[in-house]
Amino acid sequence: MSTSAQRILGGLYGSLVGDALGVPVEFAPRSARKTDSVTGMRGHGMHNQPAGTWSDDGSLLLCSVESLAEKGFDTQDMGQRFLRWFDTGYWAAHGLVFDIGNTTRNALDRISLGAPSEQAGSRGQYDNGNGSVMRILPVVLDGLNFDEESFSRRIERASAITHAHARSKMACVFFGMMVRALMAGLSPQNALRQAQACFAGRYERNSEFSHFAQVMMDALIEEPEHKIESGGYVIDTLTASIWCLLSTGSFFACVLKAVNLGDDTDTTGCVAGGLAGVYYGLAAIPHEWLTALPRQNDLRNLLERFTAKTELNA
Repeated sequence: MSTSAQRILGGLYGSLVGDALGVPVEFAPRSARKTDSVTGMRGHGMHNQPAGTWSDDGSLLLCSVESLAEKGFDTQDMGQRFLRWFDTGYWAAHGLVFDIGNTTRNALDRISLGAPSEQAGSRGQYDNGNGSVMRILPVVLDGLNFDEESFSRRIERASAITHAHARSKMACVFFGMMVRALMAGLSPQNALRQAQACFAGRYERNSEFSHFAQVMMDALIEEPEHKIESGGYVIDTLTASIWCLLSTGSFFACVLKAVNLGDDTDTTGCVAGGLAGVYYGLAAIPHEWLTALPRQNDLRNLLERFTAKTELNA
């Protein structure tokens, strides 16, 4: 398997693994993880799901993968697949929808009433949850060979299906720039520096730029844990996930650190798992975590098909 395929599959499987590690302890505070740390796949817990179950994060990510693999970049098709998940459990781990954010729910309600996908996302400043950054990785990987303007614009358009405020769209682009640098083989710290430079070049004059102050810090790695928030706010998820990658030395350590931050554990785990999987590659993900995921044949067929198409277009 090529290095790029290892990184692509690492990112996608890593997202699902990080999500699944966080599902049983979602919403519990950080203090709970200090006395009962997550060290591996658990079952039941918050949502009473079997070990290895991914949440809405993983389902929407997989809908995105399938849409890109079958239709190319088509936000209308992507939005319809999201709606199919919400209505029928399509690409859910066990055919069951057990978690969805309010902003995503509102957008899917609009799509169900006939709104075009790119016009469905909420645009208010209080609509900046992490529901688009958690599923944006496939769009990033599919657009790696595009120029920076096209690369960023595609990410913004995909975010807008559910999260259309500039801050959410910009957070997705920052994540994309970080992934692109990691795919190129840069270390996490150098990838962050490159992402920061590209992000500033594109958005420095945007009124939303000031909200990214922490993730733009030169010494983000030195931030103490108590200054890293891990709730559902998109800036917190972006920052926490990158911080976990910077401050650890393996896929295993990165995702467990992310989940053990508490609160929105599945999404922090998903986003951190995507970054760590891209950097360390598929082989770095513990075998017992990969095999805990349900729908093994479905996943293999879909993710390998997407990876082959992505490499062909690179």
